[in-house]
Amino acid sequence: MGAVSEKKGKGERKVVESYKIVYEGADGELVEKKSRFIAQIRPVKSEEEALAFVEETRKKYWDARHNCYAYIIKGEGATPTARCSDDGEPSQTAGKPMLDVLMGEELIDVCAVVTRYFGGTLLGTGGLVRAYSGAVKEGLANAQILEKKQGVRMEVTTDYNGVGKIQYLAAQEGIDTLDSQYTDKVVFIFLVPEEQEESFQAKLVESTNGRAVIRTDGEVYYGKCGGKLILL
Repeated sequence: MGAVSEKKGKGERKVVESYKIVYEGADGELVEKKSRFIAQIRPVKSEEEALAFVEETRKKYWDARHNCYAYIIKGEGATPTARCSDDGEPSQTAGKPMLDVLMGEELIDVCAVVTRYFGGTLLGTGGLVRAYSGAVKEGLANAQILEKKQGVRMEVTTDYNGVGKIQYLAAQEGIDTLDSQYTDKVVFIFLVPEEQEESFQAKLVESTNGRAVIRTDGEVYYGKCGGKLILL
């Protein structure tokens, strides 16, 4: 789940990850044969946080018959942790379809809870599967989702003669500028996708004939939503 590429350098392989997350949660709702299905989608960072959200929802909708859930947590291992619950609905008709939607969207660190108010008519297994998965899709359609990527902050110091070349190169390579400072020298702070770090640095050296001072300042996670750069 999520994209993984390998970056080679100095005899090492470095894994560069990217995966989709819910940046801003949202709700969605649908009605099927008078049963009301209320979906809530939230970003979470741990199983504890996911379960706390489930419990919060149960208290909020205390009079509902079912509060089914599904969540996927990245965690520390190579394989994400995925859990779901039918909460009293027939087996495999609620939690699993909800989880399938989250996995189909390749989302990580997300929890979905669907609350059902029974409308008096049985939906059957197929109807329940469609309703629970459809409610999650409604919630996701209202949420802000972005791809979370790894990058590095790169500080580039140059004299004024190198400014134009560096700005042109950054634009050509699709590199975002986080900050720029103009004094007796010029300092740019770039956000460089981790897989482009070595190639961009080499091109900076070449374009400035080695006169620019380049320093990397640790990893950073980022994403883009509606064309806007978001540091995570």
